[in-house]
Amino acid sequence: MKYFSSPQISVVLFTPDNFNTIRNTVGYLKRQTAQNRMELVVVAPSRDNLDLNDSELKGFRWVKIVEVLNIDSVARGNVAGIRHATAAIVVLSEDHSFPDPGWAEALIRAHENPWAAVGPVVKNANPDSAISWADFFIGYGPWSDPSPAGVVNHLPGHNSSYKREILLEYGDGLESMLEAETVLHWDLRSRGFQIYLEPAARISHTNFSRISSWIPVQFLAGRVFAATRSKNWPLLKRIIYAIGSPLIPIVRFRRTISEMGKPHRLQNMELSIRLRILSALAVGLLLDGAGQFIGYALGAGNSKGKLSRYECHRFRHITEKDKKAIFEL
Repeated sequence: MKYFSSPQISVVLFTPDNFNTIRNTVGYLKRQTAQNRMELVVVAPSRDNLDLNDSELKGFRWVKIVEVLNIDSVARGNVAGIRHATAAIVVLSEDHSFPDPGWAEALIRAHENPWAAVGPVVKNANPDSAISWADFFIGYGPWSDPSPAGVVNHLPGHNSSYKREILLEYGDGLESMLEAETVLHWDLRSRGFQIYLEPAARISHTNFSRISSWIPVQFLAGRVFAATRSKNWPLLKRIIYAIGSPLIPIVRFRRTISEMGKPHRLQNMELSIRLRILSALAVGLLLDGAGQFIGYALGAGNSKGKLSRYECHRFRHITEKDKKAIFEL
């Protein structure tokens, strides 16, 4: 095995409480073919309350525990991890995203090119409900597996990798950018950078499947996105976008239908199941559009904190059937 004196990629993994929340994801990170080149950066409110057994980190040559008190958003935790990371490449991960063994190696290889950011293709980790599929296509449709390699307009949020020095150029504004990473990706492109989708890097993402959780998340995500996007806009521009927001569900519905119709997506599903997915998709996009209207008109309010409470402990927000399927991955 080749010896590396320093990590080539730092994986930032946030937990709002203890190690048990991220244990499943860490298990997948331990299976990486590039584990000997990875640094694991765990961000938590307290090292003492992390309840970490050192044996669970066996195989990682570099591990950092970053303490951040009063973490009220996932973005704040991720920024702390990025600032304390060692490697030139940082990749964000989640307690409900599970990378294939060659994921980190593929990201490292892709970053040998001048891409500012590289993202993975995404598989649905809990594909047995219409709500899960609707949530998946709303959040990750453009990058669903299979997708071709190439330069893209934006990448999967909370699961993409970056050249760390480029992120640090945002200074105190980085946290705001990471609240809605699409805004960050658009800004990178406006600055002349290119971002790249790497299909050799694959993750399985757990999507909301309990309707009681899924409904508020769609509204909150829409509001956070619109507020982040329009943060520095003049009032008139925000008003114009708020007025135009009823068109957003229509535009996104057409785009998402196009993504769903691509080869090797949903073609093998029964028509009745696809119709249920389309119905759920329409509802989700209407909720997202309503959230964007409020975001453009009134800003984020307390939506960032509320959304963050749904982002972690995803197993609380999926069905019992889905929980069993996840553990069989």
